[in-house]
Amino acid sequence: MASGAGPEIERLMALLSKLPGLGPRSARRAALALLKKREQLLIPLTAAMQDAAERVTSCHICGALSTRDPCATCADAARDAAMICVVEEDSALWAMERVGAFSGRYHVLGGLLSALDGVRPEDLRLSGLMQRVSAGGVEELVMALPATVEGQTTAHYIADRVKQLAPAVTITHLARGVPVGGELDWLDDGTIAHAFKSRR
Repeated sequence: MASGAGPEIERLMALLSKLPGLGPRSARRAALALLKKREQLLIPLTAAMQDAAERVTSCHICGALSTRDPCATCADAARDAAMICVVEEDSALWAMERVGAFSGRYHVLGGLLSALDGVRPEDLRLSGLMQRVSAGGVEELVMALPATVEGQTTAHYIADRVKQLAPAVTITHLARGVPVGGELDWLDDGTIAHAFKSRR
């Protein structure tokens, strides 16, 4: 990666390159920035990572990353327990919370079903979701999954399972279509077609 840099720097760059969005060149730049600003960046980052490794866990109810178990959302009595928003990963949960439009609870699947990647139902947190639905009290499942083949496959699988377990539970999907500020000539055909079908 960086000839003559030394094994410690090589290892740092190799680990950084495994992060999403960082290739070998970006990892090299990140490693250099960390090493040049050792006191301001590297040492505090090392401490923060160590702290996160020791304290962060997955909520046993919804699967979200948190330093508490149950997490703050699951422990909040003011949240509507009758509504569960199903998301792929924590990043989607954080995005929903940033908007502040949802007042229910969440369930983080930890991925999506994918035959190509070998991701099966048992590889996701689906059994926990089914237990929550079976326990009663859930009136609506909001599918906030990506508009991809894997996202749609996962949503259909969940809907089929829920219909068998609790037919009274309503399953809804986030609306898809023209984004705020979007222009039609920049959108793909599928988005325009879906937006037209979902018009109101």
